[in-house]
Amino acid sequence: MGRKRLITDSYPVMKRREGPAGHSKGKLAPELGEEPQPPNEDEAELELLRQFDLAWQYGPCTGITRLQRWYRAEQMGLEPPPEVHQVLKTHPGDPRFQYSLWHLYPL
Repeated sequence: MGRKRLITDSYPVMKRREGPAGHSKGKLAPELGEEPQPPNEDEAELELLRQFDLAWQYGPCTGITRLQRWYRAEQMGLEPPPEVHQVLKTHPGDPRFQYSLWHLYPL
């Protein structure tokens, strides 16, 4: 009998291709003359609201709007951030701003 067979014997050997020197896998080089864009004002405001959604100290947020949650937290004396209230008041009809991350989840 010969040697004991290994599972790797069933597969052909594949040699890895060497990349150019100094090339780091997973990072894309920025285009020449192109600077990274800072997040616009809406993105910064949406990030503030996402952080408010994730803050457990203001109570649950499923089934209600962010503004309803802000008012409930204020009524309970939890001191929600006034910046959140300001952002919600400046975008009254925009669902991206008014609804929490979990607004579609049933109660």
